[in-house]
Amino acid sequence: MRNNLKPAVLVIGIAVALTACKKEQAAPETQAAAPEASTALEGVLSIVAWPGYIERGETDKSYDWVTGFEAETGCKVSVKTAGNSDEMVALMNQGGYDLVTASGDASLRLVAGGKVQAIDIGRVKSYSSIDARLQQAAWHTVDGKHYGVPYQWGPNVLMYNTKTFKTAPASWGVVFEEQVLADGKSNKGRIQAFDGPIYIADAALYLKAKQPELGITDPYALNEKQYAAAIDLLKKQKALVHRYWHDATVQMSDFKNEGVVASGSWPYQVNALQLEKQPIASVIPAEGATGWADTTMLHADAKHPNCAYAWMEWSISPKVQGDVAAWFGSLPAVPAACENNALLGAEGCKTNGIENFDKIHFWRTPEAKCTDAAGCVPYSRWTQDYIAIMGG
Repeated sequence: MRNNLKPAVLVIGIAVALTACKKEQAAPETQAAAPEASTALEGVLSIVAWPGYIERGETDKSYDWVTGFEAETGCKVSVKTAGNSDEMVALMNQGGYDLVTASGDASLRLVAGGKVQAIDIGRVKSYSSIDARLQQAAWHTVDGKHYGVPYQWGPNVLMYNTKTFKTAPASWGVVFEEQVLADGKSNKGRIQAFDGPIYIADAALYLKAKQPELGITDPYALNEKQYAAAIDLLKKQKALVHRYWHDATVQMSDFKNEGVVASGSWPYQVNALQLEKQPIASVIPAEGATGWADTTMLHADAKHPNCAYAWMEWSISPKVQGDVAAWFGSLPAVPAACENNALLGAEGCKTNGIENFDKIHFWRTPEAKCTDAAGCVPYSRWTQDYIAIMGG
């Protein structure tokens, strides 16, 4: 009987061996890892940015941090400027751009709308050089994920004409309430306001000091009563406003040619007008100021992510950070940029207000969810109501 079983056993053994052999041959195919994404630079990069943020020396040859990047990486940079955060959000919703230098009143909207992607800070080798106060800031860090790389920050200053004001205005009241200025004339028709719903926070910040009984603690988290007071102030301000500005160049022209003497502004306009020898200065009044801490964010569908990562690393080099701060009148996200920068100078960061960080209430998207038990007024309301105010 045992001799009769041998052929059958042999056949079974061969079948098992063949099966095992096939499995061994198939194993590499089933276990193969997905191919890694290419890190090759694509040669193209498109950025949505604030005016003056991405310079290639076209206005002043001394201010050029694009040409060197293009030469080093081969990534050709194109820039689309935007005058306010709503325009930036619209452009990112439209698509076709790789990066955006978003302020805090846009960044969380972009995250919530799925228009930007979390970044791998491991690919941004110099991330640790960024100011520790900005590395995990609430306007670009969500659920522990980073949605961008800090770029620059600064205050919304009160810009004024020094021929009209022999001493700096002490309060934002000069743009919010009708009054006779130091030259003996009314401020009516001689002041400006920002063309953007986030400006409601400027009114709230003024009321925080002017009407403490309102209990305002955060100008971006307003309950219905606080919000109503801010809207009422802005409705009254409407009669004083020469123009609701968003174009920096137009605002500078208005100060030079249209008799405007006071407005909330950016250090960029102040610096540019002073370079033209205009009688312009700026101040942060007693109430403090709103401000912006801008983040370079990567579009969710960026077509050139490798050039984008290369730019994010380039953008936080001390040389670039210092040059941008010198040109824009802003503050670098990298503290080391304040040292040994020929354009910024030894006192540049101090002049631009680096010591004012704690006085600034940085732009942040208003949300319905807040610490107030009744909730807060969301940004959608801010947008609707501010458009109605500007429309008259």
